[in-house]
Amino acid sequence: MPTNVIELTSPLNEAEAGAIDAFAADHGGAESLGALAAFLADRFSVELSLDSDIVSGFATDSSNLPGQAAALARPATERECAAVFRACFAAGIPYTVSAGRSNLTGSATPEGGVVVSTVKMLSPDVSVDEAASTVTAPVGVILEEMREAVLAATSGRLHYPVDPTSRADATVGGTIACNASGFVPGERGATRDWVESVRILLPDGRSCEAPRGQFISEDGAFLLRDSGVTTELPVPRYERPTIKNAGGPYSAPDGRMDFVDLVVGSEGIFGLVTACELGLAPRPSDYLDLFFSLPTEADVVAFQEKLREHLGGELGSLSAVEYFGINCRRHMDHEERLFRGDDQVAVYLQVPLAGVEIEDAAEEWFGFVVESDCNVDEDAVLLLDNDRDRAVFMESRHSLPANSLEVVQRRGTYTIMTDCAVPPARFREFLDCANGLIAAEGMDYLSFGHLGDCHLHFNILPEKEELERAVALYDMIVAKATELGGVYSGEHGTGKRKRKDFLRCYGEGAAEQVRRCKAALDPRFLLNRGDVIEP
Repeated sequence: MPTNVIELTSPLNEAEAGAIDAFAADHGGAESLGALAAFLADRFSVELSLDSDIVSGFATDSSNLPGQAAALARPATERECAAVFRACFAAGIPYTVSAGRSNLTGSATPEGGVVVSTVKMLSPDVSVDEAASTVTAPVGVILEEMREAVLAATSGRLHYPVDPTSRADATVGGTIACNASGFVPGERGATRDWVESVRILLPDGRSCEAPRGQFISEDGAFLLRDSGVTTELPVPRYERPTIKNAGGPYSAPDGRMDFVDLVVGSEGIFGLVTACELGLAPRPSDYLDLFFSLPTEADVVAFQEKLREHLGGELGSLSAVEYFGINCRRHMDHEERLFRGDDQVAVYLQVPLAGVEIEDAAEEWFGFVVESDCNVDEDAVLLLDNDRDRAVFMESRHSLPANSLEVVQRRGTYTIMTDCAVPPARFREFLDCANGLIAAEGMDYLSFGHLGDCHLHFNILPEKEELERAVALYDMIVAKATELGGVYSGEHGTGKRKRKDFLRCYGEGAAEQVRRCKAALDPRFLLNRGDVIEP
C-alpha cells in the first residue's frame, strides 16, 4: 500500500554519528579540513586528500566552467560516503558530488569545499535478474559497461535501452541524477522510466530505500520519519512541458509524486543515489540502420512530419531519429562517405526489428523514405548493414562536438550550445527563428540532435569579438523555445550554467518551490551548492 511516510535509517551507528557531530561542534568551516582529514582517516579509514594536484583533477567537468575545491574524498562504500556527508553537513562545509564528469552544465563543478567522487563505489557487482527483467548495478560503474554486462548475462535477450552519447564516460549514478537520455525518442528513451528503485543518501548522512510505487506524496508532501521526529518534505508543483524534458527537478502540479521521480533528474541536490535497480527490455533481434541526405532543412522538417503521421504521431517505436543539420558537413568526419552530392543535411533512422527479416524491412523503409516526397534521391539512401559502416557513422556523429571544440579553442573562445526541445507542432517555427537569428549575426554555427523529440543543439562557434552577441543569441533562442511551450534543456540538465534558463522557463515561484524542498533536507544548501537554483 503506497504511503507518503518514509522511515529513514543510517549507514552509521549511533556512536559513529555522535562522534562526527561532536567533532564538528569543535571544528567548523573549511579551515578545519586538516583536522577533518585526520578524523575521517582514524575513525572511518576514509582518505580526505588535501593535495591540490590531486584535488584539481576533480574540480571541473565537461562544461569547462572554472571550479575549485580544497579537498577530495573517494568513498568506496555507502558507510564511508555517509561519514563524509555527515561530517561536512555538521561542520558547515560545502560538498559537491562528482561522478563521470561528462555533464555539460557544471553540476559537478565545485565552488569550494570538498569534492565527493563516486568513482570507487563499484560494489556490488552488476547483477541481472532475467526473470524479473531487472539489473542492479553499483552507481560508480560506467553505463556502457553495465549495458554490456546485461547483454552478456542474458546472451543478448535483454538490454538496457537508454543510450546517451556519453554512455562510455557517464556513470550509472550520474545518469540517474540527470535523467540521461539519448537516441531513443519519447519518454522511454530517458532514464526515469527505467528506474525501479533507488537507495538515496540524504545530505546529513541518513538514508532510505525507495522502490517505485511505495512512497507517493500526499497533499504535496512526503513525511520523513526518524526516531519519532517527522520532517515534512514539500514537493515542487510547478507545471512542466510534457515533452522531452531535463530542465529542473520533477514536479507534480496535483501534489502526487513517486519519491523515485523526485530523485531521478534532481542533479543530486536532494542526495546521492548509492544503489539502484533498473528495468530491462527484450532486445530486438536486429536493427535496420538508414542514413540519407537531403538538400535543405525544410525537406527534413517535411520528412519528420510525414514520419510522425506514418507512425500515428508516436516515434517511440523507433530506436533513433537523428538529424545532421546546418553546417554539419563542414565540421564532421567522413562526411564525404555519408552525404550525396550537394545535399546539406541528413537523417539517421534506426528501426528495431522483431519477427521481420532485415531485407523486408529495408525494402519497406527504403520505399517510405524515397516516396515521402521530401526530395530524397534513392542514391542518397545508405543502408548501414555492417560493423564497418556503423562505426563510420558513429565516429562521424561523435566528431561533431569534438571538432567544434577544436574550432573555438583555436579562436580562444568556447562553444555556446543550446539544448532546447519544443512541441512537434511548433518545431518548424522554432527552427526558422533560431536559424534566422544566428544567420542575421553572420556567426559560424552548426545544428544537430534528436529529430524524433524535436530536440536540436545549435552550436554557435564565436570569435572573441562575437562572444557577447553569441550569449545574447543563446538567450533569445531559449526565450523563443519557452514562448513556444518548450524547455531549455532536453537532456543536459540545469547545473550551474543554466540557472537563469530555469527561471526563464518556470519562473521565480518554481525556483522557490525547489528551494523549499531542498531546505527541508539541507537548510544551509551545502550539498551541490549552486546547482539548479541559487541558495
